[in-house]
Amino acid sequence: MAAALAAASGLAVVATGAASWNLPLLASLFGFAVMSDLWAIDTSANPSDKHRLLMSGSFLALVLAMVLLGGTPAALIGVGTIVVGHIRFGERRDLFVNNLVAYAWFPLLGGIAFDALRDTLGADPQDPVFYALIAGIFFFALTVNFLVIAGYNCYLDGTSLRDKAARALAPVLGWDLVAAALAVSMVYGYEQLGGGALALCAIVMLSAQRLLGQVFVAEQRTHQLEDRMEAFAKLHVGLLHTMIRTLDLRDRMTARHSAAVAHYAREISVAIGMSEDEQEIVHTAGLLHDIGKFNLPDSILKADRPLGDADWELIRTHPAEGAQLIAHLDGYHEAAEIVRAHHERFDGGGYPAGLAGARIPLGARIISVADTYDVLTARDSYRTPVSSAEAIEEIGRAAGTQLDPAVVSVFAKLLGAKDLTYRHGNDADFETELALDTRAARYAAGLAPGSRTSGSPG
Repeated sequence: MAAALAAASGLAVVATGAASWNLPLLASLFGFAVMSDLWAIDTSANPSDKHRLLMSGSFLALVLAMVLLGGTPAALIGVGTIVVGHIRFGERRDLFVNNLVAYAWFPLLGGIAFDALRDTLGADPQDPVFYALIAGIFFFALTVNFLVIAGYNCYLDGTSLRDKAARALAPVLGWDLVAAALAVSMVYGYEQLGGGALALCAIVMLSAQRLLGQVFVAEQRTHQLEDRMEAFAKLHVGLLHTMIRTLDLRDRMTARHSAAVAHYAREISVAIGMSEDEQEIVHTAGLLHDIGKFNLPDSILKADRPLGDADWELIRTHPAEGAQLIAHLDGYHEAAEIVRAHHERFDGGGYPAGLAGARIPLGARIISVADTYDVLTARDSYRTPVSSAEAIEEIGRAAGTQLDPAVVSVFAKLLGAKDLTYRHGNDADFETELALDTRAARYAAGLAPGSRTSGSPG
């Protein structure tokens, strides 16, 4: 690295005589390069991303210096820009030296090459060839810059130069083509109208870069907010997941019953024509409808004896207890209300609030039908199971009193049309109902939970 810098210094001294030392122009281009570099647009939200791209107009300023001043002044601007940037950003020492080498060599070689080709071809600012040379020198300098910077990075991370080109050059090729056209236009404006045109272009470019940088920052903040929302949603889902698994460890029968109810309830909600958002809420409420039984002692939860009046009073508290537990999770208010009402009766004789008919949330009426059906048919329930056909007959007799007749009718037709069997003893069926990742993604996207679930299946 030191040898490369020394060689560049020697060549710069040799080329000094051929350069144009227009100090106001040199100072203007240096200011343009420095300001543009300080306002560089970081296209990555992660500062440690080794594939991040920094976009600025400093390269354009250096190309203008190569053409209008020559190799040595352009190299001085390049080195000065890197030094100021190092003071501002403090990159690692070896990367700073590598940048110095790149920004010393490519402006120096580009300026010398442009002067040589211009003189050889006899091109002047009135000749189209002159402007074609500017575009050619732009890409020549770009190539030298890439080889020095990317070559060292390939050495550090063990990747090939071809892979590095695909990652670093391909995404900004369109920008480079525009920048080359801008370089040609700005030189033309300077040659035809003087330094005022160049200054105006520089001001417009810096302003545009500043605005574009603010757009990138706003976009990155949006992505960060979305990531945080997703993480927050996954935390909620993780809590629900843990609650259900804890219930499974304590009382396997209740947990597997809850998963079965969620399974049947989702199928009913689909058949009724509820939206995907509403289906998610009903499914979540099914999984959690008995979560309030956490508060029940084992003497009741696992009782092998007839329960007394005091025991039943405690059992009747589980819908409200479960709803209160779920309501503490932001965004799960609808599911909590369904859980609270899943033991209400269609005729108003249920608990805890004595709601009747359409005053009971539709999701709760669905859960009630699914709950009753699973209690009747499951082999690990507290009563002798009956067949699916017998269960349908029994819930049909409860339609209009305990259960919503419209939901019962939909479920009966559904059972006659497809196999909805839930295997309580099969871990795979249980795990399927606990596959909550999609719910986390939908919640993070602002889709669930929160949709209206009241109404009628009509």
